[in-house]
Amino acid sequence: MSLTREQADKLKNYAASGSIVLAVLLCLIKGAGVFYTDSLAVLSSMVDSLSDIFASLITLIAVKISVRPADCSYRYGYGKAEALSALFQAAFIAVSGIFILYDAVLRFKNPIPLTQTGLGLIIMILSLISTLVLVAFQRYVARQTNSQAILADSMHYSVDIMTNISIIFSLLAVRFWDINWIDSVVAVGISVYLLYSAYTLGRDAIFLLLDRELSDEIRNSIYQIVGKHPLSPKIHDLRTRDLGGTYMFEFHIELDGNLNLYTAHKYTDEVEDLIRQTYPQAQIIIHQDPAGLLEERLDNKLIGASCPLKN
Repeated sequence: MSLTREQADKLKNYAASGSIVLAVLLCLIKGAGVFYTDSLAVLSSMVDSLSDIFASLITLIAVKISVRPADCSYRYGYGKAEALSALFQAAFIAVSGIFILYDAVLRFKNPIPLTQTGLGLIIMILSLISTLVLVAFQRYVARQTNSQAILADSMHYSVDIMTNISIIFSLLAVRFWDINWIDSVVAVGISVYLLYSAYTLGRDAIFLLLDRELSDEIRNSIYQIVGKHPLSPKIHDLRTRDLGGTYMFEFHIELDGNLNLYTAHKYTDEVEDLIRQTYPQAQIIIHQDPAGLLEERLDNKLIGASCPLKN
């Protein structure tokens, strides 16, 4: 069941606000854990939570901007504010990863025995449970709203899940087998994972900002949907993009050249209605061409591109 714009906006605001509250609580809890255990792995998780606070604030601001309706200056709307937010978050994740990696290298050179691992375990288990709940909610919101900002924020906390599990393992190893060096090894693993997450998050945000085509699955669905019309019209020069949770489709539709303008317009509206049954929030621009018209087409002009999905 598709959500209305108002319902989607409320969900995104709930998810963004909830992540800020949780990030602050986790940062305070993990700060206490660092103070009592002197664990580099716990410190790395706390640094990530600190970056989450700032990143989640950016997400909340981006969500509030992105839900603004289109106006005279921004006729496509403000949805891409979420991609900018994702870029900022990618930068924060990368900086966090570099900081943790640097500390891990120093800790290898100058090992520090850990203390109070029991308290550290309690703190990290509480952090793990609360983060699992938040990520589940954020993924639900992202699926329902196609929000890249919320999805990006959930990636932060998905990293937290992995780091929390790793840190729990390292604290257990220190507590029961006195293997202190594993704390630094886990920190290195976390930093590598953070850097990879920053890369994928930044890449996807750049794709959106550069109007990269939507997936072949979505493009192919447009051909199939248009084909359901009683006329089964052909289309060409399909272009798609993500405006930040709202898809935009542009294409040429081939109709009988003898149709009058009113009839051609009626058929075009029917095609738009078919598309909106699957993509209710989509923005659609359709250009009508007489069937069989010989013209220079975008499909044939794309250089070095493989465009197998053609009607």
